[in-house]
Amino acid sequence: MSDPLRGIGWSVLDRSRTREGEEPSRAVRDTVAFAQQAEELGFHRFWVAEHHGVPGVAGSAPTVLAAAVAAATSRVRVGTGGVMLPNHRPLIVAEQFGVLASLYPDRIDMGLGRSVGFTGGVRRALGHDREDAADFPAQVHELLGYFSGEQDVHPGVHAFPAEGLRVPAFVLATGQGADLAAQLGLPLVIAPARGEDAMVAAIERYRDAFRPSVQEDEPYVIVSGTVAIADTTEEARRMLVPEAWANAYSRTHGEFPPLIPASRIESLSMTDRQRRIFDDSMRGHVHGTEEQVADELNRLLTRTRADEFLVHTSTYDRAARLESHQRLAALAGLRTTH
Repeated sequence: MSDPLRGIGWSVLDRSRTREGEEPSRAVRDTVAFAQQAEELGFHRFWVAEHHGVPGVAGSAPTVLAAAVAAATSRVRVGTGGVMLPNHRPLIVAEQFGVLASLYPDRIDMGLGRSVGFTGGVRRALGHDREDAADFPAQVHELLGYFSGEQDVHPGVHAFPAEGLRVPAFVLATGQGADLAAQLGLPLVIAPARGEDAMVAAIERYRDAFRPSVQEDEPYVIVSGTVAIADTTEEARRMLVPEAWANAYSRTHGEFPPLIPASRIESLSMTDRQRRIFDDSMRGHVHGTEEQVADELNRLLTRTRADEFLVHTSTYDRAARLESHQRLAALAGLRTTH
């Protein structure tokens, strides 16, 4: 019987999470260092994210950060998970990825999402609003046209040095993302944000509707999620606590905060609403000992038939996070460069 863990690709997404008492700039430098560690462990891709005006996230300029990551590494593929296209003009995005792909040939991925700013104030500062997300399909079409030289929204306009380059595009599945990825023949990146059953249904819809494209002959599914491995189930569970509390805090205060240690959170007095959000945020993550995680991942990968898994584990303790990724790399049989 085949081992699903060793039959797929394994990649890492890092959101440059800030930590209480530290300058946000450290989080960005830490992302670059973490990329180097991920490359040494044998992970296939290392992606960075885009958030604006969020105290808990320093990753606000993904293409700039991707350039720093690519410069500090030599083999791992580098990309975005993702550039939030409604915040930008497609021409600018094409030009930025064209520069990246020119500097680091065959190593750059273009992950695209449709989210807009976290708050009304941030959206106004960006010059956009929630309604702009509805234009995501048209924006993706225009963006891809700059690479092929076939965009017709602005006749006579070309994106250099992007035109003619092959930069793989990926669609992050929010809203109708799965349907758009299928229509365009692009890889789908999806997480169980609305539950595992809903994720599986979206994946099947994507596979059924997939149309081959210049980039992909067949559907390609990347499942994204948290994986936390430790000596005991309880230690692995405690790794999930800082991010779960940040989510509960953001939902009750309107501001996503820096991470704080699990020990402090466990002594907090939460409101009933915060406790409900916190408990809900602790569910649905793959965590435990190596044996427990292997069993859960095998079940999930068998059910989704994923081609790749994108790990986005977030916790206060950097050493625990690195050790968890080291253990995952060993479980997946990744080739380290040590």
